[in-house]
Amino acid sequence: MSVALAQEWLAQDPDSETRAELQTLLDDPSRAEELVERFNGSLEFGTAGLRGVLGCGPQRMNRVLVQKVSAGLADTMLKQIDRAQERGIVIGYDGRHKSRIFAEDTAAVFLGKGFRVYLSTVVVPTPVVAFGVLDYGAAGGVMVTASHNPPEYNGYKVYWENGAQIIPPQDKDIATSIEAVSTISDLTLGSIEHARTDGMLVDLDETLISRYMDGVSKLSIHKGILEKVPLRVAYTPMHGVGAPFVREALKRVGLVDLHIEPSQEEPDGDFPTVNFPNPEEEGAMDLVFALAKKVKADLVLANDPDADRLAVALPVEGGEYRMLSGDQIGVLLADYLLSTGTGDKNRLLATTLVSSQLLGIMAESHGISYQTTLTGFKWIANAAIDALAKNDTQFVMGYEEALGYSVGDLVRDKDGVSAVMLFCELAAFAKSESSTVLERLDALYRKHGVFSTAQESLVLPGADGAAQIQAYLKKFRDRPPAEIGGFKVERSYDLLHGAMDLPPSNVLVYFLEGNRRVIMRPSGTEPKLKCYYEVCEPVDSDEPVAAAVTRAQSALAMLSKAHQAMLG
Repeated sequence: MSVALAQEWLAQDPDSETRAELQTLLDDPSRAEELVERFNGSLEFGTAGLRGVLGCGPQRMNRVLVQKVSAGLADTMLKQIDRAQERGIVIGYDGRHKSRIFAEDTAAVFLGKGFRVYLSTVVVPTPVVAFGVLDYGAAGGVMVTASHNPPEYNGYKVYWENGAQIIPPQDKDIATSIEAVSTISDLTLGSIEHARTDGMLVDLDETLISRYMDGVSKLSIHKGILEKVPLRVAYTPMHGVGAPFVREALKRVGLVDLHIEPSQEEPDGDFPTVNFPNPEEEGAMDLVFALAKKVKADLVLANDPDADRLAVALPVEGGEYRMLSGDQIGVLLADYLLSTGTGDKNRLLATTLVSSQLLGIMAESHGISYQTTLTGFKWIANAAIDALAKNDTQFVMGYEEALGYSVGDLVRDKDGVSAVMLFCELAAFAKSESSTVLERLDALYRKHGVFSTAQESLVLPGADGAAQIQAYLKKFRDRPPAEIGGFKVERSYDLLHGAMDLPPSNVLVYFLEGNRRVIMRPSGTEPKLKCYYEVCEPVDSDEPVAAAVTRAQSALAMLSKAHQAMLG
């Protein structure tokens, strides 16, 4: 069966590289098992779109799959969105291997379906595409990126007409339309050059980027602070697309003392100086730390390769730098944004279920609204959309612990460029008050308690790994734990059929005595079982915050170790 499917695939594949790869598999009997794996099913289209290893076959990212998915997406938009062809689709891409080719294939399919296309001619950050959907009033958008995955990956991220990533049941509707595309040989592909001439294809140029940068600048809440307070910043785009956008954003708000790690400044799909282009991974920040020490930076910042995430490190004693967690960055930004006047509208903060509970406590202390969402920024974006639909509610910000932040209504997705600008402004504002960012964090801990969080992931690739992940979850569903690490489970929730006022999702949540929490879920984009841990320790009035932090970290380590032992 796999040989017949492979030969059908070979006949329609427009890519000489993947055709040669597939022919090699067909010609080598010793690789029959690999051939079966490539053609046993397909990469699953979901709310995160597609993401997978580059290569031939339906279980890989390639031109055949991209064209099939584009056709299914276009057909769904035609059925569900008014004037979809006229309004068009925004398409962008990052610096990964084959990103531009996949973007142009997507454009050709949509042109063949009669859509106007807004196509980037250069690599852009993911938030620019999300912004473009709203700016053009488009029917949707596609960003070709695999975010911070290893270099052998690429992906296909979909935005709907509201500027947010798709949510159920849109993903199922699109998946059904994709399945109806039997072969790409039957697709009518539009000519990009002809469409450019007749006006059906519009190049995303500096005009759109300038409007996006204007919007980023307007998010500033202490105008001119970075012109008055000197701040030296070391930054890396991690071989991604962020450098020119971050440089321009900071220049516009007056920060000129910016030092970019030169070996990682230009987009490079091989990511040659890092093992894994994710700022959270061990060793990924080594080069920018060395640069920071050399220039004595006040702040170290990093974007991931598509510039929708932000990592932050701060100077500590001994000339070293300490990484902040995504939760710490999120609550610091929220605290900074809430320091301004309230205005006439109710304000809303939002974060995901697996992020720290501290943000909700902060919202309560400010007397403003707060919403917990499922994991994934699409849910935060939809919370923002709902808030904007209420004339008396202003969306302040949303964040997720995986280094994603969105402020206001500029972009309905995480935006690492605006987050860079705002965190620099926060650091300058703290400095202007003879304080530091870490002292502001300590003040939050002293007021609300030390919330310490951690995540552990079990990496289980392939079909066997996927089955093992489900087996772990079934084990806990069938026999819910009465205690974890010696602490009684006070409340437990299985979100599979909906709970905690949240839509159905494959998530297990355990609240333990002693202000402890454990959450388990499969990753939506990687072959991982993700486990999230949180503890809260109050700070006594006469106790140094550092002592409570040490106590919380010790409790967190014990909780994680106990739960991992239960997993075996």
